[in-house]
Amino acid sequence: MILGVASGDRPEEYPALNLPFEHRGERFRDSFHYIRKMSSMTPEFDNAFGHPGAGMDMLPKPVSGKLPLLITGGSQQDPSWNAENGDGWMIYPRDVSTQAQIVHGWRERLNEAGRPEQPVMQPLYIDLSPDPDAPPQPIHLGFRAGIRYLRLYLKSLEEVGINHVALNLRFNQDDIESTLNTLAEDILPDFTG
Repeated sequence: MILGVASGDRPEEYPALNLPFEHRGERFRDSFHYIRKMSSMTPEFDNAFGHPGAGMDMLPKPVSGKLPLLITGGSQQDPSWNAENGDGWMIYPRDVSTQAQIVHGWRERLNEAGRPEQPVMQPLYIDLSPDPDAPPQPIHLGFRAGIRYLRLYLKSLEEVGINHVALNLRFNQDDIESTLNTLAEDILPDFTG
């Protein structure tokens, strides 16, 4: 199990919790450390969210001893803080050359922090065209295209260091079962060992 964490970027969400939007970066760090501490075997700490006492604990505990926390976007933090603390990074979809620059910067900051490589992932909304040669047309956080363009795009992301792409079919216009079969037959074999 991995956990994606973020500071939240929608001002309209904050009044519901009676929290000031402008302090979300500080709350993110406190929450991040709270989750880290609670996943330890005997959590003892005190921060803005309180302190566990009287045998209070978070269950289940991570099997690996540490719950992997992937930071989403910048989460209102300095990029170096994210590299020093995150177990991976979830970034928004962009063109391949921009992703290459972003991944390169992430790897440099990890190196400067004395940490091993950590994964980078991104979501991608797709609307798979029945025409395998259909060129890309932009949609929200992704594109409509044929399977051949999608394969080339995913290979390009792999080459620049994106470790995982979460395909989202929310805007897919074709039959979902047919789309899943096409992805399984024409994409999956290219990306599994």
